[in-house]
Amino acid sequence: MALAFTSSSAIHGSLSSSSASSYEHPKVSQLGTFQPLDRPQMLSTALNSRRRSAVKPLNAEAKRNDSIVPSAATIAAPEVAEKAEEEDFEKLAKELQNASPLEIMDKALEKFGDDIAIAFSGAEDVALIEYAHLTGRPFRVFSLDTGRLNPETYQLFDSVEKHYGIRIEYMFPDAVEVQALVRTKGLFSFYEDGHQECCRVRKVRPLRRALKGLRAWITGQRKDQSPGTRSEIPVVQVDPSFEGLDGGAGSLVKWNPVANVDGKDIWNFLRAMNVPVNSLHSQGYVSIGCEPCTRPVLPGQHEREGRWWWEDAKAKECGLHKGNIKDESVNGAVQTNGTATVADIFDTKDIVTLSRPGVENLLKLEDRREPWLVVLYAPWCQFCQAMEGSYVELAEKLAGSGVKVGKFRADGEQKAFAQQELQLGSFPTILFFPKNSSKVIKYPTEKRDVDSLLAFVNALR
Repeated sequence: MALAFTSSSAIHGSLSSSSASSYEHPKVSQLGTFQPLDRPQMLSTALNSRRRSAVKPLNAEAKRNDSIVPSAATIAAPEVAEKAEEEDFEKLAKELQNASPLEIMDKALEKFGDDIAIAFSGAEDVALIEYAHLTGRPFRVFSLDTGRLNPETYQLFDSVEKHYGIRIEYMFPDAVEVQALVRTKGLFSFYEDGHQECCRVRKVRPLRRALKGLRAWITGQRKDQSPGTRSEIPVVQVDPSFEGLDGGAGSLVKWNPVANVDGKDIWNFLRAMNVPVNSLHSQGYVSIGCEPCTRPVLPGQHEREGRWWWEDAKAKECGLHKGNIKDESVNGAVQTNGTATVADIFDTKDIVTLSRPGVENLLKLEDRREPWLVVLYAPWCQFCQAMEGSYVELAEKLAGSGVKVGKFRADGEQKAFAQQELQLGSFPTILFFPKNSSKVIKYPTEKRDVDSLLAFVNALR
């Protein structure tokens, strides 16, 4: 598939002095009164002219798996922001708690420059593009084309590109994976067994490739969108589910500039700024995703009731924001044995769940018939959650190869054993049990993407 990555090609001049002087309060509901941060207009124009159209499209040769080197990481872009120093983003989130979306957007673009991009879904996310435009800074926009979007959504993409003079960086699912899913389970299997598998192929894996070329991304999540999963999202956070350009846990920062904004205020803003919007909104659609999984909502219904309406309302995330989902039955409580009560992870037919006796047997064997790759994990650990997608994908790739892939829950009562016998230092710890050897080899790096893990296995198998 051909992936085209470009910077925004036209950033308009700074706001007029009249609009700047009228901006007093960060509430979104004060419409049409936004002020760019103090920055001389001549300087802003000069910066924009230097950055405009500096990155050329890159056409990558199509490949049949997710081991594609992210295009954004392979092109030379001018004035790329240096790697951000370690920062307490929890503290920064508190400092920006009462900031306006415009201020939050400006801070995000200032910190990360060309290493950050806006995730555009074709719905209200156009507000994010408008805020970015109002800052006067260069910005990038990407979108996931699942192949099953409404025609109206594609029309909006075109209108947005023309309105802002930009090129959206589209990411597409792997054609072979989509083909295998459809041939095996049909076009509408998600109505019967849930949407997670389809979303993983069409959205999550393409998103993972896109984010591997970035150090930060900007989303349109709001607390009022889904009380079951988004009620506590901060305006900025270390992404709990995905890895960025540098790899490893904590390598990607996630910005949610409109987290504290009400949906009605977003719409007041969009109308006031006279920007393109999806024509489906006028037909009763509020939250818009893929065509088969999106429908209009009735008066009085919550907007997320139009998404995956056949499933539990507390799990209405496609996987892009999986870190939002919690086990609310215990409100984050911890059981007396020290094991957090949360849903298990790495739950797939290609990964063997090992008990303590099973792990002890692996340790004792001096002549194993087949090699094993085993992750020591705790399901409540955000770093374990962050690598779930890559580990599951790795297990799928190794299925039938002669390498067994397993998991061992090593928290609670098993933690002391894992520390003494299995080299557990922190979660997750990945071990390789070679064939015909009693030695256990610990994976030495925090890079937990599929390619790095596969290279480790292939070097030792």
